[in-house]
Amino acid sequence: MDNSEFSTELVPGLPEELGLQCLSRLPYTSHGLASRVCHRWRDLLQSLDFYYHRKKLGYTQKLACLVLAYHDGIVDGGPKKQGGSPSYGIAVFDSVSRDWDRLVPVPKYPDGLPLFCQLASCDGKLVVMGGWDPVSYNPVPDVFIYDFMTRQWRQGKDVPSKRSFFAIGACSGRVFIAGGHDENKNATRTAWVYDLRRDEWAELGEMSQERDECEGLMIGEDEFWVVSGYRTESQGQFEGSADVYGLKSGQWRRVEEVWEPGRCPRSSVGIGRDGKLLNWADISPTVRVGARGMDLGGGRVLITASECQGAAIGFYGAEMKEGQKSRLEKLNVPSKFSGFVQSGCYAEI
Repeated sequence: MDNSEFSTELVPGLPEELGLQCLSRLPYTSHGLASRVCHRWRDLLQSLDFYYHRKKLGYTQKLACLVLAYHDGIVDGGPKKQGGSPSYGIAVFDSVSRDWDRLVPVPKYPDGLPLFCQLASCDGKLVVMGGWDPVSYNPVPDVFIYDFMTRQWRQGKDVPSKRSFFAIGACSGRVFIAGGHDENKNATRTAWVYDLRRDEWAELGEMSQERDECEGLMIGEDEFWVVSGYRTESQGQFEGSADVYGLKSGQWRRVEEVWEPGRCPRSSVGIGRDGKLLNWADISPTVRVGARGMDLGGGRVLITASECQGAAIGFYGAEMKEGQKSRLEKLNVPSKFSGFVQSGCYAEI
């Protein structure tokens, strides 16, 4: 960072570099309190430059953010719906400290998030998009952004066209969405990108085909992959191909035979140590039913799955090492966080 923009000492009595080093080491959970010390600290802690400075030094914290069904009668302080679908909130898991927490509810949906909403994270923020209204079950275009420092939500600009079960990925302050189906259940091949900093949407070129119930993931910082899915006329017949958007080229390319035809890719697509796509359900018999995984960086993965049909959902930490069988560790999860995981993402705070 360029320290010349700051006119007074960050920490009285310390050189500027040391003051910056001290503040860079603060855990994100302390940022809200520290920002009240003075205007300079507040401006620094809230700046995007400071986030990327901490990221470069390796002082950011890596979290799994999960859209989780709560079964203890309370969803982030709101009552659980009776006789209907489960209520969902967002749980946060720190894989280093093994701590679990709940985010405050989205003000527009205090009793539970939209069903099948999608999560993405970039610039240290969490983004919630789309889903179905939990009361009417109608698709919604809502966009919400959570700031981990202030612990508050703000509403972003709506998704330009209502869609459900779309692919999502995020990189460098932008969130990419593609595919899914519209309000009439027709699969779509269109794609959009949301600029988090400008609160603006822009349309991307179309994919090679319609892709409903596809899965999205970023590979590196240059490619957004939209894996599998199916056309309107082939309902439920998942394909083995993918469309890949190059962030630098601004073009789509099609890749064949990257996914097993007939298998649903939703939350199941991962990247192996060899750089190839894999299904989390295939890494161990322990997670063969309903496997959902998220990469936590450094070869670590959080997986939720059952060992067999009807069995309880388990939470597992996995280490992916090239040339070796993946090691699974069953995690002890507090009962109030042990519900069904609908979707999730990795966030670096």
